[in-house]
Amino acid sequence: MADVEEIVAAYAAAWNEPDAVARRRALERAWADGGIYSDPTARVEGRDALLAHIGGFQAQMPGARILLTSGIDAHHGAIRFTWALRAGDGRIVTEGIDFGELADDGRLRRITGFFGPPPSAAS
Repeated sequence: MADVEEIVAAYAAAWNEPDAVARRRALERAWADGGIYSDPTARVEGRDALLAHIGGFQAQMPGARILLTSGIDAHHGAIRFTWALRAGDGRIVTEGIDFGELADDGRLRRITGFFGPPPSAAS
């Protein structure tokens, strides 16, 4: 089983990798074959779909980087970590949290991402 910190680092590296071949290598290390990624803007299934989604993100936000802003919290095959999106000019565009699920081989089988802070509690 792969180390969860290495898996999340490879996953984050894929988001920051402009070269599609190198991005695919990072995802092969980190992403289970039928893995599902979802966030408020998208839901994609499979490594090829995630590869294309990340390419689209990079085309929309040239020079942007995803920065891990926390350690990885893990238990019973579930993980969570926080991140920030830094634009090409260095400003932080948004922050968020990802919740994930690990496959039996230690790679990510699901990531569910949220942007920004949680909504306020009702009074």
